[in-house]
Amino acid sequence: MGNSSASDSRYMAPIWPKLKKMHLNTLVAPVYWELMEPQEGKFNFVLVDDLISNARKNHIKLVLLWFGTWKNSMSCYVPAWMKTNEARFPRARARTGEPQEIISPFSANALTADKKAFGALMRHISQADAKQHTVLMMQVENEIGMLPDARDYSNAADDAFAEPVPSKLMTYLSAHRNTLAPEIKKRWEEHGYKTSGDWEEVFGKSLATDEIFMAWYFGVYAGEVARAGKAAYNIPMYVNAALNRPGKKPGEYPSAGPLPHLVDVWKAAAPDIDILSPDFYNPDFKYWNDLYTRGGNPLFIPEHRFEAGIDAKAFYAIGHYHALGFSPFSIESTKKPEDEPIGKSYEIINQLADEIDKAKNSGSLEGVLLSKTADSTQIEMGDYILTVKHEFALGWSPGAKDADWPLTGGIIIGLSEDEFYVAGTGIVVTFKPKTDGLRAGILRVDEGTFVNGKWHPGRRMNGDQDHQGRHLRIPQGDYGIQRIKLYTYK
Repeated sequence: MGNSSASDSRYMAPIWPKLKKMHLNTLVAPVYWELMEPQEGKFNFVLVDDLISNARKNHIKLVLLWFGTWKNSMSCYVPAWMKTNEARFPRARARTGEPQEIISPFSANALTADKKAFGALMRHISQADAKQHTVLMMQVENEIGMLPDARDYSNAADDAFAEPVPSKLMTYLSAHRNTLAPEIKKRWEEHGYKTSGDWEEVFGKSLATDEIFMAWYFGVYAGEVARAGKAAYNIPMYVNAALNRPGKKPGEYPSAGPLPHLVDVWKAAAPDIDILSPDFYNPDFKYWNDLYTRGGNPLFIPEHRFEAGIDAKAFYAIGHYHALGFSPFSIESTKKPEDEPIGKSYEIINQLADEIDKAKNSGSLEGVLLSKTADSTQIEMGDYILTVKHEFALGWSPGAKDADWPLTGGIIIGLSEDEFYVAGTGIVVTFKPKTDGLRAGILRVDEGTFVNGKWHPGRRMNGDQDHQGRHLRIPQGDYGIQRIKLYTYK
């Protein structure tokens, strides 16, 4: 959802029908510290209760975002009693000494207050929802990061920077030396793999070291908040990151967030955080997802710019990366929810949910994402090599000669050595046996739907729709599921 939508139940009222029209099964929605604890120690859970109640009425699950100490780096959602008491809740400072609209992670009072508030929220959710499990997961803070410098320059931060690197971090790095992210391993290696010393002795004097230092203290803070929440109600918790852009230095992007090059720092600092997640407002979708799935980190995409192509990316994220979810930002802002491409993808994914779960376990699940510059890919599954092409690569498809092609994508599920579900939009699939000397033939292709988890075949597609046995095709702009059975001949 957009940042402010859940702050008014009346504003939310017409949104729930929109979400149903887009076939959402889960809504990612904020909880605002300033509205939940307007007076210190006095909590108001009306908005949370309204979210839970309406989600249940609409058969939608929830992932709740804790807009606590930080939201997009800034401390814009902390309560007024916190914002106006800098003596008690000191702010981070720039290198120049200027105070920032960022509560310092070195503030013990801020951490105590955040832990109390988040713990109270989790206790309330437990009391209201532990039996029904409407709330599936919690996000702790939002896009943590330091601006406009790589690190905080408050007095407390400077004191911490002069101290030895915490032994907990050094122990983690030593234990995981062979599997560390290459960026941090290189910094450590270049300075002799020291196991003790201050931050610059261990990692050198650089902005990279400033960022590592800050990531540790942001991670410790978020981890403590998560631990307090889990003590009240133990459900999965994650943190999300504003991705750094090429050529930008720490502080030019939100420094020290849960970014791929800092994953080891965050894992060491915050073991109670279960998932590190990327927010996408820049390109290179595959590149970042590859980084976020290193080391077994599950992929959950809590934000993606609401733009063309997200329908295809949803198929790819869930099929290829086995993502837990894919969530465009401000999804309620659409004017025509029934026509939204992402809603059509969600409808297909929901139908396939049981088959996707089974295929994950059997290793027979894959996804594809295609464009004009990457118009084909190959997949080995069962007894066959599948070549999946962008529909426009056929040449005679409408739009094939356009300068730009829309993103297309799909999910492939293997049912046996020679039978598959193919779902998505704008894809063409051909098949080649792995055994030399054999050719693949299409025995049958049926389009169809799943109803309550059971496959219901519709049209038989063995004529013009499969080009007389040459391929399986789902046209660009159409969204469907087809089940194909193959055979071989010489």
